[in-house]
Amino acid sequence: MDLDTTKMHTDSNRCLRHLARLYPSIEAVSGEIIHLRAQLDLPKGTEHFISDIHGEYEAFRSVLSHASGSIRRKIDELFGGRVLSEEECSALGALIYAPERNLPRMLRAAEEETRWYRDTLHRMIEVLRVVSSKYHRPKVRRLLLEPFSDIVEELLYEQEQLRDKADYFNSLIDAVIETGNAKPFIIVLARTIQRLAIDHLHAVGDIYDRGPAAERIVDHLIAYHSVDIQWGNHDILWLGAAAGSEACAANVIRICLRYGLMNTLEHGYAVSLLPLASFAVSAYGDDPCRLFAPKETENAAHAGFEKQLLSRMHKAITVIQFKLEAGIVDRRPEYHMEDRMLLDRIDLEAGTVRIDGQIYPLRDGRFPTLDPEHPFDLTPEEAEVIEKLTAAFRHSTRLQTHARFLFAKGAIYRVHNGNLLYHGCIPMDEEGVFQELSVGDDTVSGKALMDAFTRRCRDGYFKPEGSLEKLDGLDAMWYLWCGSRSPLFGKEKMATFERYFVADPSTHAEERNIYYTLRDSEKVARKILGEFGVDPERGHIINGHVPVKVKRNESPVKAGGKLIVIDGGFAEAYQNTTGIAGFTLVSNSYGLLLSTHHRVESGPSDPVRALGVHYTTEIIETNTARRRIRDTDEGQTILRRIDELTALLDAYRNGTIEPETELSSYYGTDH
Repeated sequence: MDLDTTKMHTDSNRCLRHLARLYPSIEAVSGEIIHLRAQLDLPKGTEHFISDIHGEYEAFRSVLSHASGSIRRKIDELFGGRVLSEEECSALGALIYAPERNLPRMLRAAEEETRWYRDTLHRMIEVLRVVSSKYHRPKVRRLLLEPFSDIVEELLYEQEQLRDKADYFNSLIDAVIETGNAKPFIIVLARTIQRLAIDHLHAVGDIYDRGPAAERIVDHLIAYHSVDIQWGNHDILWLGAAAGSEACAANVIRICLRYGLMNTLEHGYAVSLLPLASFAVSAYGDDPCRLFAPKETENAAHAGFEKQLLSRMHKAITVIQFKLEAGIVDRRPEYHMEDRMLLDRIDLEAGTVRIDGQIYPLRDGRFPTLDPEHPFDLTPEEAEVIEKLTAAFRHSTRLQTHARFLFAKGAIYRVHNGNLLYHGCIPMDEEGVFQELSVGDDTVSGKALMDAFTRRCRDGYFKPEGSLEKLDGLDAMWYLWCGSRSPLFGKEKMATFERYFVADPSTHAEERNIYYTLRDSEKVARKILGEFGVDPERGHIINGHVPVKVKRNESPVKAGGKLIVIDGGFAEAYQNTTGIAGFTLVSNSYGLLLSTHHRVESGPSDPVRALGVHYTTEIIETNTARRRIRDTDEGQTILRRIDELTALLDAYRNGTIEPETELSSYYGTDH
């Protein structure tokens, strides 16, 4: 036996002996093999895909509560057309989606309270049985919610149709009602149904910005039972700020000020803007900063003095941002972003700026902190402000907790159950060739580009302060936000300066990467799937980032069904353009279903639209055979585990490893 074979044999024995500590007998290892083999034939769990939430916590929570229509479909299968009317099915759904809101109203409308409780509990338990049927019992037990988990488990598995069990089952229901626990019990059942309706959630980017409560969304994701995240360009900006990137921090603050949505920044993460406010009053106190007034939206309206202060703060951080970004461009020539260094092209006396060889008048020519001889240098006051602001991001306990979670559960892309998930794009040229970029010492494209950037982002957050790896990572996170070959941004440039300071709309154009045209081609989609090792015959690309303009008859299903775009405009800011309130995707054992969400006005007595969101569902693909767990990534993991356990079982039986306990029942001995 050669050395390599001996080493492999030794390693194998070591692994088996470690496994033997967990399964110390033939009985134990045999039982686990039986248990795992049975799991393989359970139906594949339901996956839920959601993208571009953009801080809209209430819409996000509502979509999760009804699982993009999955729960209503189960209600219709159980009760629709025979047991319950359409109105009664809708009312039961509304109760499950939002029990705290709808339970009091439904009780007031009930003719007889005890009878209503009894009927409702029976129906909810039926729904719970259906949504839990895809799971093996230990997993259901883990997912049951406290309190009442033991009682829920009893009701879930008792066969009340059997004569000997019916009285026991009904006695449990009656006892819940008679002890005054029906209300909290209904809430627990509703939350448990929501939890079991979806086996796994995919958040495909852009949790942050635009809306008022991104931090609450991340809290919800942390508490969710099974989730992964693909970073969007807005997410990476916040992660960069959390890691200590001054340029990322400046961009985060500028966007919050631009939309007048300070809640996440100041209240959610306790990042104080007092240093910026003080500096803005000092440096821009005689400047009305009219171009920098915050946008007025349903979520953000501001009084006169507050609006003026926010405008000055907005302009102050914008100028600081341009200076900081120029520093990155200067030390990263491989980014090829010299055209974004515009402060040195300003003629303060003439009030003009030169862009791409053309001279344009400035809409605002007041730059009190700009030194024409050294236009990219921060003033001492600006340097002090950005240092304090960046420190506030670094010292925010909640933000750091959220950042670690987003790194633990996230990456730029993910391959899951034969589908490829990413937020932005695969940078390409006109011929459909993956564009190359130098990242460190390597020139990479396609999958390698995304892998390289994922590593750089982790370095930017986790490497020691002052190390070259950390600085490289911080700069890479900023590039992902706005670089021309960033797989998260997907445009030739971010025309922030032009949109603020130049009136000519031709300078505002941000040309998209040709990917967004080529992705309509099935051939291109198959090429991308192959690049990531995904079977082009069965796999799909799940994409976000660019809202689908339903108002212009644009379809979210592209490339012959190989690519599905699920950004339909959750953010209020996009809905006038898209005409809807977002897309979500559901993948169950039968196929793929696309939900289109429509924002509607809901009256207090309308159970159908009690959440303020209405949806329509379209089946976009049906599996030729129902998919089982053996067909999934989880199934492959289980099969590998079975192989390991089978090897241990063989080792027990041939005497290579001695079990700690005997399978005494084989010999008929008593315990």
